[in-house]
Amino acid sequence: MRRALSFAVAAGTTRAVYEGLRRLPRDARWTRTNHAGREVDLYAGPAVVLGAAAGSGSAPVALAVLAAGACGAYDDVRGDHRRGFRAHSAALRGGEVTSGAVKLLGIGAASLVAGALLKERPVDKVLAGVVVAGSAHLVNLVDVRPGRAGLAVLALAAPGLLRGSPAAAPMGAAAAVLADDLGESTMLGDTGAHALGAAVGGAIAAGNGRLGLAAHAAALVVAAAVWGERATSSRAHPCG
Repeated sequence: MRRALSFAVAAGTTRAVYEGLRRLPRDARWTRTNHAGREVDLYAGPAVVLGAAAGSGSAPVALAVLAAGACGAYDDVRGDHRRGFRAHSAALRGGEVTSGAVKLLGIGAASLVAGALLKERPVDKVLAGVVVAGSAHLVNLVDVRPGRAGLAVLALAAPGLLRGSPAAAPMGAAAAVLADDLGESTMLGDTGAHALGAAVGGAIAAGNGRLGLAAHAAALVVAAAVWGERATSSRAHPCG
């Protein structure tokens, strides 16, 4: 029953916020040209942030979701052309705080706080923080085509339904705007992708002990490395 309620709250909140934002005058800061050259809005992003946070039923998870969404929104509005950890870390060493650095540091810090609140023992707190942050960044990495991030969230969160209700919130939020995303009328942007990923990570952290957290953390590191390498190769060989 709690799973159904969490899903419904997340989906209903997401849909209500999205429809409300769509009625506002179009803001260029929240408009993008997608891979097919079509103009789409980014309103699905803020909508899933609020939906996933509202449906989470967990203050630590809601904190991580809201912080990840805020950092992603900063990058959506103020971001530059630089991509990748190396580019942003190099700029940071040079004294420049890029939007990517804000995401990396902000989401990392919020995830560690959420992990500390979710778990009791120091090792478990750190592992939970890694899982939340890693999930947030992984979902953002896969968000390169319409619907991919939303479908990834549904696939990653579904097994967590067996352990409890937190996983239902990101699923409800993602499902509420998935058709619009696939139809190329909106996109999640960094705002929504990071927030949904953090929500999935929070659900994983809440439902697993140390062994499960360690396994998920290791899997996230490998997946992020593989996907990052794939994305780099795709940019280097756009026709291949």
